[in-house]
This record gives sequence, C-alpha cells and structure tokens, in this order.
Amino acid sequence: MLTLHTKIPSADIIAAQLVLPYELREKCRLRATLDTGEDVAVFTVRGTVLRDGDLLTGEDKRVVKVVAAPEPTYKITCADAHTLLRCAFHLGNRHTQAQVGDGFLRIRADAVLKEMLAGLGATVMEETAAFEPESGAYGGGHSHHHDGNPLAPIPLRQKIHRPGDQK
Repeated sequence: MLTLHTKIPSADIIAAQLVLPYELREKCRLRATLDTGEDVAVFTVRGTVLRDGDLLTGEDKRVVKVVAAPEPTYKITCADAHTLLRCAFHLGNRHTQAQVGDGFLRIRADAVLKEMLAGLGATVMEETAAFEPESGAYGGGHSHHHDGNPLAPIPLRQKIHRPGDQK
C-alpha cells in the first residue's frame, strides 16, 4: 500500500488524485482510495489540513494531488454587506467552519444554521460544492501556490461546530 506523508510545493508529474471531502482532509491519519483505485495510507503531522491542490508524496516518490470532493453545502448570500457580516459573526460565534468568498459564505449543510441565517435575512441555497473553509487566525500559516490567500491552522484546543454535533 502506498503511504503518503510529505507535502511538497510542486511536481512535474502527478501519479494520481486523492479526492476527499473536507472532514477527511482534516485528519492526520486515514486510509483512502486514489482515483486509480489504489489504496493509500495518509500520515501527516498532527494539525495538518489538506487543501485542494496540495501535493503529497511518500517513500516511492510518486506524487498525489489532493482534490476537494463536492459535498452538501449552503451558499449564503445577502442583499448587503452588513447583513452578510452579521451572518459571518453569528457563524463565528458558534465556531462554525465557513468558507469566505466574494460576496458569499459557504458552510456545510446544517438545518439549524440554515434557519438561523434565514432569520438574519440571508438567502441560503443548497449547493454541492468543494468546501474550503477559513482555518483560523492563529499561528503560522498556509498559502496556496495558486491563489495567494494566507490560511492559518486551527489551534487543537479550539472547538469547531460540525453538522451533527450534539449540543
């Protein structure tokens, strides 16, 4: 079985793709299947979050590209920036992971949050999309070679709301 353990900045040849939803891209230890059908083990440093486009390699030097799998999400838009900012505040207040886009927010599907956001005046549309949330404002950082947006790791002690969590 191929074992992937090292992120690299670039590669000339990509051997396969590893398509994963965000929930699995947060794990530092997992077993998965490449798009070629080959089983792989992923062992990354604790706290590592795999992002769409990341490149991984292992002992045999083959390179695998991480691809964000489409998953059930809500795209949140508002009539004005103030309302969108209020929605972002209330999501953050609940430690909800959110992707910040140009004029929209995206969260994983959660009926309770959908109702709250609609109550704040947002338009909440169900959408199957790759989920790439902001990862927090603490510590070092992570930057994509293709988008230039700095992302920082989430502290391990920080509680994150995930759909299906018990209150």
